[in-house]
Amino acid sequence: MNMDFEPTFFFYDLETSGLNPKRDRIMQFAGIRTDLNFNQIGDPVNILVKFPNDTLPSPGAINVTGITPQTTQLDGLSEPEFCKYVTEEIFTPETIVVGYNSVRFDDEHMRYTFYRNFYDPYEWEWKDGRSRWDLLDVVRLTRALRPEGIKWPITEIEKDGEIFYKPNNRLENLTKENGIVHAHAHDALSDVEALISVTKMIAEKQPKLYQYLLKMKGKNEVKKLVNLENKNMFVYASGRYSSAHMNTTVAFPFASAKNGNVLVFDLRYNLEDLLEEETNFQPEEKVNSRGEKYLTSFSWGSIVKELAFNRCPAVAPISVLDAVSNEDSSDLANPVQSGASGWEKIGLNKETVKKNLEALLRHPEFAERMRTDFETKAEGFKADPDVDGQLYEGFVPDSDKLKMKDVRERDASGLADFNPLFEDPRFSELLLHYKGRNFPNSLDEAEEKEWSKYRIARLQEQEKGFVKELEKLQDTMDAGVLEDLVLWYQSLGQ
Repeated sequence: MNMDFEPTFFFYDLETSGLNPKRDRIMQFAGIRTDLNFNQIGDPVNILVKFPNDTLPSPGAINVTGITPQTTQLDGLSEPEFCKYVTEEIFTPETIVVGYNSVRFDDEHMRYTFYRNFYDPYEWEWKDGRSRWDLLDVVRLTRALRPEGIKWPITEIEKDGEIFYKPNNRLENLTKENGIVHAHAHDALSDVEALISVTKMIAEKQPKLYQYLLKMKGKNEVKKLVNLENKNMFVYASGRYSSAHMNTTVAFPFASAKNGNVLVFDLRYNLEDLLEEETNFQPEEKVNSRGEKYLTSFSWGSIVKELAFNRCPAVAPISVLDAVSNEDSSDLANPVQSGASGWEKIGLNKETVKKNLEALLRHPEFAERMRTDFETKAEGFKADPDVDGQLYEGFVPDSDKLKMKDVRERDASGLADFNPLFEDPRFSELLLHYKGRNFPNSLDEAEEKEWSKYRIARLQEQEKGFVKELEKLQDTMDAGVLEDLVLWYQSLGQ
């Protein structure tokens, strides 16, 4: 712990131009700092980020948020200014960065933004006592194991004349069901305020589980529970698991995976039954969306899943399933039955998981097969042709970190004729993009031509999807948003 800083939460949310962090851009960043008892510290943060002129946004995303490229150009920080601000003012030592589905979405956009702007893409989430926490899987595990005291939203689905009820964990629905003010869903600051209220509610209604999962947000704590040296069954909540069982199952670590992670097996299933199904599986010929024919193959789906230690997995020891509810409710939004154990809540029992574990352990060759399969898939991953999307092609060499700092500290005149010899070849190409987007006056004639060629090619790649989506939504889109998107498209000129 850094003795000059007390641990704090920084709850944050992003609004972006689309779902793909490689291609799309952050348009709004909002957050609130609190102490660990949820008392606000300082003023809320609400920042727009200037949208670059080499990008077309998703009209659907803009229609939801109402934030247009022109709005960000008028009132936003440039990406380099944004990165400098959040690095120096927001991600301070001992900060716990908290979001909702942030590990899979918001954090990825932050990583790619830092990477494009010559910052280490990972230090903001671990260095100087910092850490991150994603409340979505905390909500899932709370709903599955300790739902008492909270009203849980559902989605009603009609299929073949029957009504089914599916758990719904969307933030705006949780707040509505529990009477929490959430004035503007999909406005980043409003979503942050709602997230703080939901987190506080879980902490108050289920304090033991909350404190346990807060402790378990770090990879070192997760490794004590889930590892290959001392293999044990454990409870695991993930969006990959069926909502019919509250996205929660009993899993078992059985093989190593890339980056020091582990493969886990869902003990809701019997491996020997699955192997028999696989043997008898008859491939079918199908046609994909591009009109290409392919043969179906047996799918292991989420039965075998990689658990990444640094992605805040919501895990707990199997003993938590023995607790029995002392509440009773016939309310569909709070379906708790008096006398129900955790086992019953997730639709499992000790006999089933014991039998399925024994079947798994009778087939040690399956562990090696799955390890090899996952490794092969990772090796077969195709590199993005655009350097902007090559974040995961390697870690930043130490020898380049001082050069990256030098880039960040230069203005347009300082960047002109500046050609550091990076060890990592990605950064020489990134430097051209960085200058073209943020400091066009620093480009010489040859660089200007190269940047223009790249910018036009990038826009042409995005154009077809943009136009198609805009035509689909134009009749239902806010007139002002539609006008701004058309004007943005026309202004880029190519």
